[in-house]
Amino acid sequence: MDLVSLTRRLVDIESISGNERAVGEFLLAHLSSLGYAATRMEVTPERFNVYAWVAGRKPDVVFSTHMDTVPPFIPSSEDSDYIYGRGSCDAKGIIAAQIAAAERLRQEGAITPALLFVVGEERDSQGAAVANQHALGSRFLINGEPTENHIAIASKGALRVELVARGRMAHSAYPELGESAIDKLLDALHRLRLMELPSNPEVGPSTLNIGIIEGGEAPNVVPPFAKAQLLYRLVGPSDELKRRIIEAVGDRAEVVFVLEIPFVRLRTVHDIPTMVAAFTTDIPRLSNCGEPVLLGPGSIHVAHTERERVEKHQLHEAVELYCAVAKKLTSG
Repeated sequence: MDLVSLTRRLVDIESISGNERAVGEFLLAHLSSLGYAATRMEVTPERFNVYAWVAGRKPDVVFSTHMDTVPPFIPSSEDSDYIYGRGSCDAKGIIAAQIAAAERLRQEGAITPALLFVVGEERDSQGAAVANQHALGSRFLINGEPTENHIAIASKGALRVELVARGRMAHSAYPELGESAIDKLLDALHRLRLMELPSNPEVGPSTLNIGIIEGGEAPNVVPPFAKAQLLYRLVGPSDELKRRIIEAVGDRAEVVFVLEIPFVRLRTVHDIPTMVAAFTTDIPRLSNCGEPVLLGPGSIHVAHTERERVEKHQLHEAVELYCAVAKKLTSG
């Protein structure tokens, strides 16, 4: 199997979250041509996961990652060392490596693989949640994300928070007649930025990113509305952090907890280097799909950037690692 060619073909199919249909159709046809029983697992009327298995055999291990990417679409290119383009490392190069590993294991015959490629990981893990409702019957799940071919000992969780501040509109020449929602929001954000966040000695600190701020009508109008969207990276349970967020914000704004993906500890495999994933994955949403391992080629540091890339050598190394990890898991 030509890993570079397959990766580039996948990258060149635009599949920004919500628009995964074309890449799903390509994978269905490709996996069927390889002799797998391949099916679409509907998530919404226009979006579906792809699941492929060896007909008549229960899988020992499921290789899984996501088909969707963040915007904007960037077509593929390559040089002697790297493949570039949106999704090259997150996670279309991983799809190619997992297919190649599954093919090798299937041909060897000792281990029965299956493949699960899902939609929506970059947004809300909706595809993984749907897949979790269909018991795949596998003992192990090898989930692919860019870990530079190290196995993750843990994956940070995520807590998405929305703050909504409301005020009273007035002419800016007479601010005493109004109430600035933006001032309220800024006060709330300042208090949250000063708040000490939890830390885990094994995986590091929680972090806060204020990702979006919006509000106001015009420079000469006291703003009646303002909103901010925040993301905390979790290193443990979230209950105490949620309580402290509500307390810090007080009556300055409404606090809405939009989405939570929990922090998870993961199993390792002997002789494989380890790392901590500061990012979230679909693993918490795939609890019925086998005991999870997190492993994949590429660096998360270049994912979501204008020069996203994956090293060709790491792609080939990942195929060897995926096969070796599957064998070690299933042998005891």
